[in-house]
Amino acid sequence: MRQFEFFSAVASELSFTRAADRLTIAQSAVSAGVRALENELGVELFDRSRRQIRLTSTGELLLPKVREALDAVNGVRDAAEETTHAITGSIVIGLMTSVTLVNVPRLLGLFRTGHPGVGVRLRAARRGSAGLLDELATGELDLAFLALSGPVPTQLVAAPISSSPMVLVVPADHRLATAGHVGLDHLDDLAPEEFIDLPPGYASRQIVDETFAAAGLERRVMIEVSDIGTAAEYVTNGLGVALLPEFAARDARNVRRLPVAGMPDFTVYLAASRTRRLSAAVRAFIDLALADDETGAIR
Repeated sequence: MRQFEFFSAVASELSFTRAADRLTIAQSAVSAGVRALENELGVELFDRSRRQIRLTSTGELLLPKVREALDAVNGVRDAAEETTHAITGSIVIGLMTSVTLVNVPRLLGLFRTGHPGVGVRLRAARRGSAGLLDELATGELDLAFLALSGPVPTQLVAAPISSSPMVLVVPADHRLATAGHVGLDHLDDLAPEEFIDLPPGYASRQIVDETFAAAGLERRVMIEVSDIGTAAEYVTNGLGVALLPEFAARDARNVRRLPVAGMPDFTVYLAASRTRRLSAAVRAFIDLALADDETGAIR
């Protein structure tokens, strides 16, 4: 089973070094463990001929089965722990960078106090919420704080945690800011504008793209930034306008934030895969997050 854990970690990271860091053991032990598993099975799991290793076709076939086996073993552990009322194990949680709608440090502190035997590892989104969805599906993540632009996908179980209205962020001397507007009622008023936004795959971008598409409108995204916390700074410096969750523009200087009619809120969910068994540790974290009155408080 330890070899299975090594294989799963290397498959997630596509790096023996990062997998060793994740498992907090020596890289040589991970390499030796994966090689021993390959020898025992009589197959190659990774193509090591390139600069970055890749799963072989056999490795891709076996990875879901290996993760099912690890889940089954964790189920045995959970059943044993129910007799002692002590939860152990580990959780990998994905989250969006600079999204402060959920006070994750507070949650982790409360969880550590109540369950000191559980290890928690955080992983930042690489491709926004779309990337977190993929990593939940492959089993690389146990849970994720992510944003959704529509109904919860069928492959997820998810509960809304906190939300923020979308607002139009414009420079303080912009025509919409100086004409006495208190909000934006018609998206076609933005037709001549150049936009700052996040790349496709990020939930806030998807919300805006879908709203414009539903209205039969197009827009020009001139600057894409991967950190939602910096987008409003580009507006401050006169480089365009942005449609962002209100929390992301709260501290921006020399801008106006205008409500936008008909645009859905930016909502953060705590999500898990519907097809994977939830360990006792994962269930305990979910229970804590949903019961905590201050989870959604912005810090």
